Amino acid sequence: MTHCEPDATGEVNKRYDVLVVGGGNAGFSAALAAAEQGASVCLLEKAERDQAGGNSYYTAGAFRCVFSGLAQLEPLVEPDPRLPDTDLGAYTADDFRNDMRRLTEGRCDDTLTRVLVDDSADAVRWLATHGIRWRLMYERQAYCRDGRWRFFGGLVLGTVDGGKGLVAQHNAAADSLGVHTVCGATVTDLLVDTDGGVAGVVWHDGAGQRHETGAGAVILAAGGFEADPERRRQHLGPEWGRAVVRGNPLNTGELLDVAIAAGAARFGDWGSCHSVAWDVVGPPQGGDRTLTNRLTRQSYPLGIVVNRDGNRFVDEGADYRNYTYAKYGREILRQPDAVAFQLFDAKTRPLLRPEEYDSEPITGAQSDDLDDLAVQLGIEPGGLARTVAEFNAAIVDRPFDPAVKDGRAARVEPPKSNWAQALDSPPFYGYAVTCGITFTFGGLHVDECGRVLAAQSGAPIPGLYAAGEMVGGLFSGNYPGGTGLTSGTVFGRRAGRDAAARHVAPGSEPEGL
Repeated sequence: MTHCEPDATGEVNKRYDVLVVGGGNAGFSAALAAAEQGASVCLLEKAERDQAGGNSYYTAGAFRCVFSGLAQLEPLVEPDPRLPDTDLGAYTADDFRNDMRRLTEGRCDDTLTRVLVDDSADAVRWLATHGIRWRLMYERQAYCRDGRWRFFGGLVLGTVDGGKGLVAQHNAAADSLGVHTVCGATVTDLLVDTDGGVAGVVWHDGAGQRHETGAGAVILAAGGFEADPERRRQHLGPEWGRAVVRGNPLNTGELLDVAIAAGAARFGDWGSCHSVAWDVVGPPQGGDRTLTNRLTRQSYPLGIVVNRDGNRFVDEGADYRNYTYAKYGREILRQPDAVAFQLFDAKTRPLLRPEEYDSEPITGAQSDDLDDLAVQLGIEPGGLARTVAEFNAAIVDRPFDPAVKDGRAARVEPPKSNWAQALDSPPFYGYAVTCGITFTFGGLHVDECGRVLAAQSGAPIPGLYAAGEMVGGLFSGNYPGGTGLTSGTVFGRRAGRDAAARHVAPGSEPEGL
């Protein structure tokens, strides 16, 4: 990572064509897009070097995009001996749009959704030209049946080495294009000119020293407010103060407030978020940079999920995991002590994701006796025994197939619509989970180019852009897995290109801090 430092005299009134705030996937996408258009670019990252990468670092690196089949993707992905035995099908633009509308119950903005879907495939190809490496996510998104690997839920692509690899590859690309990056730079305000346009930012370094940096355009890509308990309580509800932060502990929302104070329009659903089943021992105020995404527990569609009373409370098989995992975290938060337990038996345990359920540490127990398992985990044994007996007796006898919606249902309340397997084959396994919050859905209103719109006039605020989690209007209540990183690149690239086109000073030379 290339650091740009204040000059020795402390004068900081240098100017860049484009200034990006935030060093995750969205911020780097914006920086790359601006730099490749000839703009001088500086990226300010709040974290110090060893904590940088935003929420992107903590992800599995999954990108949802439109594709016509394996033939289209094979030239893009790393070689894999499983490719000849792989069935992907197609994921069309209509599929993607319908998933967005279905999962948000129609609350996704039509314009932003169209841009996201239409740009998704090209955004992935564009990242590849900048050295981002791709693979098919066999271990997360496919099951092998009769010698064929069958992917499910429309999500197939991920970056090599997950979020860690994505951030490392972004850094290398930015360095090669001459993007200057400052770590430990906390942006606290926007510089506004006499015409109301944004002309730079105020920021403080790790020693607390104040600096100002001018720019033709500022692109905000600094994340949501998920890591701030008070803002969570204010916008999501009082119970959200106890949610566990599964990613970047520095996404605390101050720049959303700064932009709104400068006249930006709020947009989208500020009352909901992306949250998942997360190991109860996960660090409460920020993710584990070694384990990153491996503290999530996402094989729940194959088992049952109960609370401390032994009662089920969600339809574990309502849809593919990609379409339910981001909303089920809030259901766990509503349970006693904000804890739930995923239960499996000898039939289903071999199907669980090894990178999640074989990781250490993991909070769980194993026993040949359900009562003993309940005691170990802190579940009321009588309640669990009753739930399991009712569930096992209510299963529709149809073939089990985890790669498709198999219709193997349990007709209980709540139902389990697919993948219902009797919990009857010891040993039994249980894993304790809580609610891990990923990112918040409310943000700023942007246009198709990522320009932030003013609350009063609805017109773009000159010189101000947003990308990534700071963009509101795409998600509400739920979310198709892998869409967050795609959105970050789509709107980051659009913002970077537009900012460069409008704000590169002809004949200017890049100036360093």
